[in-house]
Amino acid sequence: MSEFDDFMIRDHIADLVTSAVDLAIADGLLPDIPFPEPDIERPKETEHGDYATSLPLRFARSAGKKPMEIAEIIVNTFPEDPIIFAPEVSNPGFLNFRLTTTWLQEQVEVISEKGENWADLNLGQGSKIQIEFVSANPTGPLHVGNGRGAAIGDTLAAVLTATGYDVSREYYINDAGSQSAAFVETLYARYQQILGRDVALPENGYPGEYMIEIAQKMVENHGEGYLAELGMPPDLQFGEHGTSLMVEYIRNTLSDFGVQYDTWFSESTLYEEGVWDEVKGILGGSNQLIERENALWFTSSELGEDKDNVVIRSDGRPTYYASDIAYHFDKFAKRNFSRVIDVWGADHHGHVERLKIATNAVVGHECDLQVLLYQLVTLKRGDEIVRLSKRSGEIITLDELIEEVGSDAARFFFLLRSPNAQMEFDLELAVKKSNENPVYYIQYAHARMASILERAREDGRELLKGDVNLLQQAHELALIRQMLRLPEVIEQVAKTSEPHHLARYAIDFATAFHIFNDAFKQLGDPSMKVLTDDPELTAARLKLVSTARSVLARCLQLLGMSAPERM
Repeated sequence: MSEFDDFMIRDHIADLVTSAVDLAIADGLLPDIPFPEPDIERPKETEHGDYATSLPLRFARSAGKKPMEIAEIIVNTFPEDPIIFAPEVSNPGFLNFRLTTTWLQEQVEVISEKGENWADLNLGQGSKIQIEFVSANPTGPLHVGNGRGAAIGDTLAAVLTATGYDVSREYYINDAGSQSAAFVETLYARYQQILGRDVALPENGYPGEYMIEIAQKMVENHGEGYLAELGMPPDLQFGEHGTSLMVEYIRNTLSDFGVQYDTWFSESTLYEEGVWDEVKGILGGSNQLIERENALWFTSSELGEDKDNVVIRSDGRPTYYASDIAYHFDKFAKRNFSRVIDVWGADHHGHVERLKIATNAVVGHECDLQVLLYQLVTLKRGDEIVRLSKRSGEIITLDELIEEVGSDAARFFFLLRSPNAQMEFDLELAVKKSNENPVYYIQYAHARMASILERAREDGRELLKGDVNLLQQAHELALIRQMLRLPEVIEQVAKTSEPHHLARYAIDFATAFHIFNDAFKQLGDPSMKVLTDDPELTAARLKLVSTARSVLARCLQLLGMSAPERM
């Protein structure tokens, strides 16, 4: 077995262990009782092999035998296999597995033939997933925290696409609430000021400089066409056009960050197209709405929530909870997504459970709704915490971050930590051209590969015709082992919704390549270079470098980063 096609080495080893245990039971060497699933993991220390299992430890009590005895029995009944050497036993009862050199060498050919998407899987089998992320109110520019949500959501979408899901990226435009109304009031005040009227900003308005820029744009596009009588509100289209300009501002920022959405969904359409009315009818029909204190309440306490929640205020305006219920009804019942992932800031944690309860109630069954929460970002410049924008004296925008460190560095640093961990973003480190900066370290690995291949092409050498059986050095096999981790990491990210595993893998892969490429300097042996005087050995190593380059390029692509040819 040499090709992937959703073949996982880890699963293959688990099957071999299961076969060995079954044989031992059949031979009377182990008692005929249920045994745990083999837990195949990568050891922290490479000297313990490529994979390991603690099954003998977990099986010992029920089997009535010592873990080391069980381990020895499994070794003796372990089937021969072209991929895995016979397992080794280590205290206090582990089984360690090593991949055969021949199989490792073969995988260079397999990966080379399959191309950059060789590690893609088919876990999803075409099922529809929607990932909604960022969805900041269209009342101002995106800030640094929004950038973390954008990097997490976009990379998760890329990985799920690579694992066979039909993924739709969506931005939810909150354009129907009180904050949207305050935005329009502020914009109209700025619009009037530009046109010479002496009017004050609303008390709950948005004083940022960007509001002046948008108001100026409104004047450029529409002149005095939206001026109403003094003291009167503008035409409704004024708010629509102003919000549209703010959304375009946000769209451009996200585009600069490498994020493209399939759908921009307007909250207001939930009311204009009757979705909320349908939801209200469903809840009313099942006696889950009650009038109290001149408001309409959803009796969520009857479904497991700790309290009921208002959906229509006493003044007749729907709450944002009502909008969210209707929006998720639209996702599951109208657009038939089998799974929905919402990427939210951690400050929304109190809203998660009540949204799930309401969604299940209106859709009529338990929905596969996952809310992925991410923690705050602290910006630092060296040892100094940065809180305010130099440009405006307000919160630092995502645009400013991209301008200072670049989209690649911003995305990678946001992805380097688990979403549920708070993170410090060091602006100085992000622009360093040294191995201290993980972004530089990884991209430099790709550039070094590209440089080697370019020199080989200039020398007229073939890049993909080498004999992989000549790849026998420890640092060559270590690089191949790192390549083979990519499908496992992709699967892990898809199953855990934790993109930081992919970022960590990129560092590990770059390290393996730098060690491989620097072996000549460390060992002082000319035969350790990629481009040697031996044409056959050189051809084999060029095939390895070319294959490694495609693997790293794919990893960077999933992270939403560029793969530079030169640095």
